[in-house]
Amino acid sequence: MSTSIFVSARARALLLAALLGLPLLGWSHGGEPHGDQPAAAASGNGLPRVEAHSDLFELVGQLDDQGLTLLIDRYASNEPVLNARVTVESGGIEAAATFHADHGDYAVRDERLLALLRQGEEHALVFTITQGNDSDLLDGTLRRPARVAPAEHATDLPWGQVLGGLALLAALAVAAYVYLQRRARARLLPGLGEPV
Repeated sequence: MSTSIFVSARARALLLAALLGLPLLGWSHGGEPHGDQPAAAASGNGLPRVEAHSDLFELVGQLDDQGLTLLIDRYASNEPVLNARVTVESGGIEAAATFHADHGDYAVRDERLLALLRQGEEHALVFTITQGNDSDLLDGTLRRPARVAPAEHATDLPWGQVLGGLALLAALAVAAYVYLQRRARARLLPGLGEPV
């Protein structure tokens, strides 16, 4: 095998190694937020939610296909509020919530109120909570979560970065090839280059 063929094979190996390193440039951070790019806010399950509190109680609710489900705690201690009388009013429609001892939550299943709440994006709600000698009104707004644009797929490539990386690697491979050719010529013809 001649020296020039040996050098060409080595240059091809360097070029192949350079090209194999290309995915590290293109895919290393695909789809991740960088620097001044804001990370997308978590959208949760996309169901309408309401939160409200007073000095006595705090409440979190979610509207789904089954109805409006409420979790109620004491505001100061986070102690669950169990077996309370709870009513919800919106748009002139008032409905009682039923306590579920197995889950510790309250459910509103009134069809007229649910039909109203499933229309539009926002609804003002008034909750009346009575437990023992404590009674309070809580105001809240049922809202659908803001729609978040889907994040770029993790395998999407920043093509400008990929092409720039490819050009750089190709230039490095050519430089390595020229260097190896000169070394080979210097060995064969010491007068044309510096001896190695």
